[in-house]
Amino acid sequence: MKDTYRFQVNLSGMINILANHLYSNPRVYLRELLQNAVDAVTARNELEEGYQGQITVELSGMGSTATMTMEDNGIGLNEEEVHQFLAMIGQSSKRGGEDFISRETSFIGRFGIGLLSCFMVSDEIVMITQSAKGGPALEWRGQPDGTYTIRKLENALSPGTKVYLRCKPGSEIYFGEQNLAKWLYDYGALLPYPISLHSGSSSRKINGTRPVWIAYPELARDRKEEVLHLGEQLLGERFHDFIPLHTASGRTGGIAYILPQAVNLNAKKTHRVYLKHMLVSEKAENILPDWAFFVKCIVWTDELQPTASREHFYENEKLEEVREELGEAIRSELMRMADYDQSRLRQIIGQHALSIKALAVEDENFYRMIYRWLPFESTFGRKELGELLKERSTIFYTLTLDEYRQITHVAAAQFMLVVNGGYIYDSELLALLPQICPEAESKRLQPEDISFSFTDITADERRQYYENTRTADAALQRFRCQIQLKRFKPSELPALYTLSKESADLRSLEAAKEVSTDALSSVLNSLGSSFQAAAYSTLYFNLDNPVVARVFSGDPAMLPAAVEMLYVNALMMGHYPMSRQELAVLNEGIIRFIEWGYAAGNTQDGGNGQ
Repeated sequence: MKDTYRFQVNLSGMINILANHLYSNPRVYLRELLQNAVDAVTARNELEEGYQGQITVELSGMGSTATMTMEDNGIGLNEEEVHQFLAMIGQSSKRGGEDFISRETSFIGRFGIGLLSCFMVSDEIVMITQSAKGGPALEWRGQPDGTYTIRKLENALSPGTKVYLRCKPGSEIYFGEQNLAKWLYDYGALLPYPISLHSGSSSRKINGTRPVWIAYPELARDRKEEVLHLGEQLLGERFHDFIPLHTASGRTGGIAYILPQAVNLNAKKTHRVYLKHMLVSEKAENILPDWAFFVKCIVWTDELQPTASREHFYENEKLEEVREELGEAIRSELMRMADYDQSRLRQIIGQHALSIKALAVEDENFYRMIYRWLPFESTFGRKELGELLKERSTIFYTLTLDEYRQITHVAAAQFMLVVNGGYIYDSELLALLPQICPEAESKRLQPEDISFSFTDITADERRQYYENTRTADAALQRFRCQIQLKRFKPSELPALYTLSKESADLRSLEAAKEVSTDALSSVLNSLGSSFQAAAYSTLYFNLDNPVVARVFSGDPAMLPAAVEMLYVNALMMGHYPMSRQELAVLNEGIIRFIEWGYAAGNTQDGGNGQ
């Protein structure tokens, strides 16, 4: 024979779990009461044709003596239901005969623990209820020690339920009139039943008539001011544009408000989500694709599965499907703008180019539609890609920001169109350009490629500078750098430093060796030895520059030091990190030239007889 025992619930422990682990803030007690009232009204609405539901909140007293009541004219509870649904943790009046977590229902609540959240702000819960199915009116009193009493009232009442809460010490903030009004609106702004708040002699209606575009988001385009006003009320920001959201099933919809300012790529993407028109999350992070970080959304749904706290949604196939469809709605609207509202699209791209580029990398068809308006930094200035293609059919681009910085002045002086591909997504988009625009050509440009536009020196100049060129070349051998004399624009630039792939790799290895342990340095040495023979950089000296012309025509004794200083200057101009050896050359060179300057000054003074 087996004995059967029932689990005992430590209610005070359960309340601690609710307050500190399940719910994000004690104010959710208001949401749980509102949810129960809405579900009661919904149940009666399904039972009685023509019935009009309503919810009333009343506040009396102030501070620690404040009492709040929430009353609905819904279906109410009879005694059996009170025992069943208020005494058993985890039971729900919306359960039916199926699994109460996964079953599709028209109700918001599913877990039967919402009423317990009231113990976070009150030491007693009093409920008076009258079932629409008949029977006596009942008074239920619950205590945080797990006990409760039920009393039958002598007189029958109108169907519905009324819950009384008295503020417990430390919870005064949750019974303030202004806070109650704000939170009721936050949770219930989109609910289909009227909610009113009464306090003393004042009375206010919390939610207005629900806009028709809640059911049909595509109608929002014709009600711009109304949609923008709701966004400001619910999200606390002033917006200027939006995109309607919908899914194929029609069970999820919303409004994606275009943020009026650019946002950081790594910023959290939080949105406001309503389940069956009750707010469940103010900070939903997984409702839209990651690339959609240029919008802030209000989303309403009746098909996603909430977690036990009803503040987030389970990451499952349904959520993945909805997220993809909402992303497609944003993508489709932007593509529609490309055809019919280009000025609007241009404005959005101008504000949120990074987000649009992220989407273009992901979706080739979208890229094909909007590539003309994507902005890029180039040697012709910051321009849209369509403008750049009008200038040149071939676009050269660099892979990194450093590469662009190294050649931008030279390329601009040669009237070469070079686009900076160093920003996120830019090089990927430029590499894909010929696929979406067959008449365009794009080529990656490396710093050494820019030398093709330089002018060679004449044969006479080559003979004239032959010895000094050998001396200069020898001075830079320890840096694995060879020199060439050229003429190029701008003449203000004395030298241009360029790296082959092998020399760039070797330079990175040598930089790593300087900060590595002996054991790791040995490994790096072996890695670098395989391509040292080919790993030479090139320093192009510009004979059109007056300083370079004087250096190669002047005192040979000063040439090595001058060449080394021009070398480290070229590294700085190209934003290359310098090794310890190169930094030492810079410091020594500065001191050496100061000494030469003083020596020359003293000689001049002595020559004047001073």
